[in-house]
Amino acid sequence: MESKKIRHFWGTFFNREAVLLITKVAKLFAWIIISFYTLQWLLQVGIFVNQVSRGFWMGLGFTDIAQNLFWLLEQPLRGLVYFVVLQGVAQVLLMSMDIENNTRQSKVEGSTHPSPKET
Repeated sequence: MESKKIRHFWGTFFNREAVLLITKVAKLFAWIIISFYTLQWLLQVGIFVNQVSRGFWMGLGFTDIAQNLFWLLEQPLRGLVYFVVLQGVAQVLLMSMDIENNTRQSKVEGSTHPSPKET
């Protein structure tokens, strides 16, 4: 059996472990942010139900009610956007590492095979 000699490629401009750490931190922050916004939204819904049940909304106009309802819907959407962006950043970092790794491997493997012009 032949054992492949693993070569270290000195042409990379990033630390692989640092990129993996940043990816893990981005994913962790994404889940923390979505949890925070979910808890905040549940608190807002509870306050809304409490205000309606106590009759607080009886004397308010349409614009006051619409503003409060839009605020109730806007907050979770903001948290969802932050979650998706952080998850996307983590995936883009992993994809860029895969692209770099595949490019390096094809370059190393391509150098051991003769080109069609050499044969």
